[in-house]
Amino acid sequence: MQKKNYTYLALGDSYTVGESLPLHYNFPNQLIRLLKEKDLLFEQPTIIAKTGWTTDELAVGIKNAVTQTAYDIVSLLIGVNNQYRGEKPGEYAWQFEELLQQAIRFAGWHPSHVFVLSIPDWGATPFAEGRDRAIIAREIDFFNRINREISEKHRVNYLDITEGTREVAKYPVLVASDGLHPSAKEYKRWAEKLAAVIQQELK
Repeated sequence: MQKKNYTYLALGDSYTVGESLPLHYNFPNQLIRLLKEKDLLFEQPTIIAKTGWTTDELAVGIKNAVTQTAYDIVSLLIGVNNQYRGEKPGEYAWQFEELLQQAIRFAGWHPSHVFVLSIPDWGATPFAEGRDRAIIAREIDFFNRINREISEKHRVNYLDITEGTREVAKYPVLVASDGLHPSAKEYKRWAEKLAAVIQQELK
């Protein structure tokens, strides 16, 4: 009997696109390769994401995209541009919750098949040189408290990847050549975390 090919929808911004890297190095594509090694076969991921998107722009992007109605797993990583542009946390909260509810619908109303990733700390990267890194970190942490609380409320999976992104000063190999976005090695760390949880949910 032929094994099922699972489907995956990845929602987000530049961190989901894999800005400045070849497509196959972004975390959604690395994820499906890792899952294949675990005998879980996936079709190519459907990615609705664009560099610079905020929560409201992702919502519009979803409405404009041609997608199927249900996926076996859905990931959501959004909010860094809300913080970067100085948008209000309260606005982020309700927009994020609407996106999460949409993600749950895409996952066939299975919250356990939705995976939220925390917002990386861009303030730790070379790009932030000359800025107040401590303020950026505090704001990122605040936005992450919001998305974590909403994720827990809706009983989806939540993966904290933020602390790892703060290791860039110690491990420069974790940042891409643009000095801002993650490298393929950093995306692999995210993919490994996701693969471990998804394997438990699907097997």
